[in-house]
Amino acid sequence: MSEIALSMRGISKSFGKKVQANKNVDLDIYKGEILSLLGENGSGKTTLMNMLSGVYYPDEGEIVMNGEKVDITSPKDAYDLGIGMIHQHFKLIDVFTALENILIGLPSADKEKDCRKEVEDICSKYGFELDLDKKIYDMSVSEKETLEIVKTLYRGADILILDEPTAVLTPQEIRKLFAILRNMKADGKSIVIITHKLNEVMEISDRISVLRKGENVGTLLKEETNEQQLTELMVGEKITLDIARDYVEDKAKRLEVKDLSVRNIDGKLVVDHVSFDLYSGEILGIAGISGSGQKELLEAIMGLQKCEEGSSVIYNSTAHGVHELVGLSTKEIIAHGLHLAFVPEDRLGMGLVGNMGMTDNVMLKRYRKGNGPFLHRKQPEVTAQKIKDELEVLTPDLEYPVRKLSGGNVQKILVGREINNKPTVLMTAYAVRGLDINTSYAIYNLLNEQKKKGVAVIYVGEDLDVLLALSDRIMVLCSGKLNGILDGRSASKEEVGYLMTNLKQEEE
Repeated sequence: MSEIALSMRGISKSFGKKVQANKNVDLDIYKGEILSLLGENGSGKTTLMNMLSGVYYPDEGEIVMNGEKVDITSPKDAYDLGIGMIHQHFKLIDVFTALENILIGLPSADKEKDCRKEVEDICSKYGFELDLDKKIYDMSVSEKETLEIVKTLYRGADILILDEPTAVLTPQEIRKLFAILRNMKADGKSIVIITHKLNEVMEISDRISVLRKGENVGTLLKEETNEQQLTELMVGEKITLDIARDYVEDKAKRLEVKDLSVRNIDGKLVVDHVSFDLYSGEILGIAGISGSGQKELLEAIMGLQKCEEGSSVIYNSTAHGVHELVGLSTKEIIAHGLHLAFVPEDRLGMGLVGNMGMTDNVMLKRYRKGNGPFLHRKQPEVTAQKIKDELEVLTPDLEYPVRKLSGGNVQKILVGREINNKPTVLMTAYAVRGLDINTSYAIYNLLNEQKKKGVAVIYVGEDLDVLLALSDRIMVLCSGKLNGILDGRSASKEEVGYLMTNLKQEEE
């Protein structure tokens, strides 16, 4: 084993009296290695690394570098020690260019020409592809993540911490990232990856440390472990990972989409004359490589994207009857009581307000229903408590900012809020992206429960095995077009994969 770059000894951290995020954690990080930090949502992974990056300060324990104890009280202290963290939610200024974001706060910012050359050298050395003059608001998620890594390296980091780096990347982008991480490792950098994806852990790691309920329950060499053992360490017991799929006899049409077309901000046709029906008591899975129109299709139905043409009709199971959704804003859909619920892929950017607690986030969809100038908090508070109890949301209290919670707890709040509104149609986009195994299966069970209650569910996902196990039917999009609808019980992964990548020729 190579030389130790940093050691954490007896690290503990609590938030209030109820949440023990970390308890007596020991962790070594070696030079020239990739260490994966694995654990369920809320197991304390991000909190532990936030103490290395200067966001939090430990209640107990010490951090040792080069045989000496160091105090990290701010991100600046961390950078001075050569430690940098790339957070799950990027810290970039949208209206600035990539280079301007790299130089923010640095005394050398007035020497832009020299800095540009240094940044270009870093990109060339490790294999980054980055347009330094591109504005952040024009960048893809992958480009923003690349920029965050380059920014951290430019500030002199030798220990890099990446929080869920592959959560929103395509398979091709993940392969590129892993190639870059291996180049950095070969250069002697120490890399810590916080992740839930066991297949990626087994591909990229040298060692794996597993946290459970804030404690380090084991550190293993990749060659000496397997996915089943890691799963059992994370959960604390043997588990069987099965998705129950019930068949609902009585079905009624709940959504009818005809020739729906949507253009993005650049004028590109991203949803191209898509038509389908959705029925109560079924889960319709939507498959497609990233950027095939899944996101825009759901947002168009929900009134978040303008439709160029086409129709989207909701058939409610209540006295509200039949309504055309195209032309209505999200506000109007909610105001009309059309029982359409949406769990977007951007949990904190679109789904919830990060600085608000559970009660206020529950109230977002009902605050206009008040009879006066004052908000009524009693019922939203009851609802928030119900969601917290039933979905086992780990939070110090109902007013604790949701942005400070783990990804799994944030997702439980979002899904719980939408389900609580008793929807006729429930649409979910990447509902388990970045979530641990147990939380993912909790979400699958919630969707199945809604299906059994007669809700029509749309599930957009990336994992084909899950889509095949969960969905009654699978709709495949390719380049914005509907390329086929398959029976989820009889379709194969090969069939779905073929339709995802090979656009059928239109009939003459």
